[in-house]
Amino acid sequence: MAGQGGPAGESPELYEKGQDFSSGKTAIRIASVAALGGLLFGYDSAVINGAVASIQEDFGIGNYALGLAVASALLGAAVGALSAGRIADRIGRIAVMKIAAVLFLLSAFGTAFAPETITLVIGRIVGGVGVGVASVIAPAYIAETSPPGIRGRLGSLQQLAIVSGIFASFAVNYLLQWLAGGPNEPLWLGMDAWRWMFLAMAVPAVVYGGLAFTIPESPRYLVATHKIPEARRVLSMLLGQKNLEITITRIRETLEREDRPSWRDLKKPTGGIYGIVWVGLGLSIFQQFVGINVIFYYSNVLWQAVGFSADESAVYTVITSVVNVLTTLIAIALIDKIGRKPLLLIGSVGMAVTLSTMAFIFANAELIENEAGEMVPSLPGASGVIALIAANLFVVAFGMSWGPVVWVLLGEMFPNRIRAAALGLAAAGQWTANWVITVSFPELRNFLGAAYGFYALCAVLSGLFVWKWVRETKGVSLEDMHGEILHGDKSATG
Repeated sequence: MAGQGGPAGESPELYEKGQDFSSGKTAIRIASVAALGGLLFGYDSAVINGAVASIQEDFGIGNYALGLAVASALLGAAVGALSAGRIADRIGRIAVMKIAAVLFLLSAFGTAFAPETITLVIGRIVGGVGVGVASVIAPAYIAETSPPGIRGRLGSLQQLAIVSGIFASFAVNYLLQWLAGGPNEPLWLGMDAWRWMFLAMAVPAVVYGGLAFTIPESPRYLVATHKIPEARRVLSMLLGQKNLEITITRIRETLEREDRPSWRDLKKPTGGIYGIVWVGLGLSIFQQFVGINVIFYYSNVLWQAVGFSADESAVYTVITSVVNVLTTLIAIALIDKIGRKPLLLIGSVGMAVTLSTMAFIFANAELIENEAGEMVPSLPGASGVIALIAANLFVVAFGMSWGPVVWVLLGEMFPNRIRAAALGLAAAGQWTANWVITVSFPELRNFLGAAYGFYALCAVLSGLFVWKWVRETKGVSLEDMHGEILHGDKSATG
């Protein structure tokens, strides 16, 4: 594919020879701040894990209502993702980051002080909208401010921040639970530990909102809104002075339009939706249908169901989140070397094998009656150890591939003109799929073999999807993708 090399189609020697190291460091700093939205994204998504049993006990709700309470944030995330792109095209990427920070802060207080289920759900939905907004704006902004040669690594910072947020959430939950003597025991100010788990999110929300004031607006948004002098200043800071006017001209050409951005941009002039939009939506759905968030939302409940104590389950959950962080670092090291597509294919194979193993073990597990009178699987001896190892190897396979790579692709695979709208649609699809998996799991706890069998099938299908429809974007400038996809109507980039 044409256009591989330096920033926005510039000379490939620019970054290979390190001619502008200072601007490269600036791009890293800016991407790191933007990726902090991912940390809140991860924290808000996973904080419910430590509070699930306490919420069910305190509010006296059944499995179905519990599933809705847990998954309510995901519905908010779908709404936030669907609207974030359009809002970002109107008021800018940075302004949307600040809005997300405020939503996270409101959610922290709303859920911590919720007197009953409805208020808790509303607080979760507000936080979910913030998650959805962050899930769109961070990858879009990072892609629009990163040189192609390091765009994959910088884009992967979003996933690193997400899994770090998940780890921070699990670690904070465990610490608060340990200090109180249990998640449903009073800690400070007469509030139970599980409420402090939600309130702790206020700290990173304030930090993220404050740091959003320290980074520049996306140069591609500035060009789209005809703020050329400011765009020139930002591009100079990010990419140096080399071929600056050529870069601006190329961006203007890909953004040229007489009307305002809208959902109509996703339609081809000849009718129908651009193929690349369907590819992005497919990637998003498969990322969730492999069941990764069952591990992170319900792991405490899951491991208690197979014989581990509450404290042991919390420890294993923290270990799993550490594994997720470490494997994301592997992806960051490899993504700009071996490419996006190979990592996805390797991940699909690994997930299929590990999920099939878990499906076999749980399908053959003996059912016993627990203290609540429920029939739950029992995995004594080697079967429990194998299940634990398989679950963590599944996280390894996901963490080095589908976790970070999908977010990188969604940020970079769409042309400038449709990026915000297409990314918003894909992210909304992802959160909807996440909601379906999450809300269905409490009722599937007695059929874990079938549940993991379905996730394994989706892992197999995800590999076939990537093999057929996803092409490589490594080293390709955003402007070159515009020409090949919109003019040639290819279904995927490459």
